Amino acid sequence: MKTVTVNIVTPDGPVYDSEVTMVIAKTTSGEIGVLAGHIPMVAPLAIGAVKLKKEDGSTEFVAVSGGFVEVRPEKISILAPSAEAASDIDLARAKEALTRAEGRLQKKQDDIDFQRAELALKRALNRINVREGNI
Repeated sequence: MKTVTVNIVTPDGPVYDSEVTMVIAKTTSGEIGVLAGHIPMVAPLAIGAVKLKKEDGSTEFVAVSGGFVEVRPEKISILAPSAEAASDIDLARAKEALTRAEGRLQKKQDDIDFQRAELALKRALNRINVREGNI
């Protein structure tokens, strides 16, 4: 099966760079699957897991917190504000972030930015799910 180069980059630097047979990502309008030779496109990403299917049949996961995917026939680039490979996610830290976000959402105070707290909750849940393989 043909492969395509995938790069996942954040403002802090590269997170992933490898050859894969398929990329599955959650965009703001739904999930997409991309193979080598796909027509060029750009799409905004939602908070979610990027599934990277390898030639040997294995699958790797990277948690992304939004961003954009740019598809070209020979290369797929993902630009995200933050991204972590499943093996790099600190589960204890992600669970602490989840607890903090839940606490903020439960407080009924005017000084709490609920939209920001909801996004923090979604990012924490995504990181936990990717790390634990609940995708």
